Amino acid sequence: MSPNLDLRGRKASTARTLVHRVLRERIVSLDLEPGAAVSEGDLAAELGVSRTPVRESLILLAEEGLIHVYPQLGSFVARIDVQQVRDAQFIREAVELAALHAAAARATPADIAALRALIAAQREADAATFFALDDDFHRSLMAAAGHESAWRIVGSAKGHLDRVRRLSLPIPNTIERLIDEHTAVVDHLEAGREPDAVAALQRHLRGVFDDLDTIRARHEDLFEHGQALARRRAA
Repeated sequence: MSPNLDLRGRKASTARTLVHRVLRERIVSLDLEPGAAVSEGDLAAELGVSRTPVRESLILLAEEGLIHVYPQLGSFVARIDVQQVRDAQFIREAVELAALHAAAARATPADIAALRALIAAQREADAATFFALDDDFHRSLMAAAGHESAWRIVGSAKGHLDRVRRLSLPIPNTIERLIDEHTAVVDHLEAGREPDAVAALQRHLRGVFDDLDTIRARHEDLFEHGQALARRRAA
């Protein structure tokens, strides 16, 4: 769990933003497991804030589909919803492929060098660090296209997808495969082979579906299923 942030005295908007960031990272990293109960009071005490920014953050997370609030029962971390995984991948593919078309026309040698440096760092990283470097790689592709700020749209949509991505990393050879796919995208981009770069990125982004059935079989309790429906009926 994250250390106490000692946010007392911060402006309400700042506290809310920081609490939301911490809670979202805990959910996406699976530190807060799908289905886990979330206590406003416990979180407020741990993070050193009043209940208000915690409550407001939970509302924002509920709007993102990462928290479910059940009257008279409480708040719970949402289980992974496969349809939201598919929707997030759809958004990600649409935005990132459009950006790569732009990057093909404007990427500089410095952009290519930065992408290759991230790939080199990924080869030395553990799983947790790799996940962050993976996001950095895709953000940098969008930066090379001149659309780095659009990464926020992708990031806000992919909470359910990111949990599946994290669960995929322990599968043998997954990280190595992802690094090879990153390398192929950059090789095509540097050589001016735009159609090949776009096709390689599309295959890479869709690869999450190759492991989805395996992940669901291994972690059935983390996915949306009958328990959530039973809880709603009980509420």
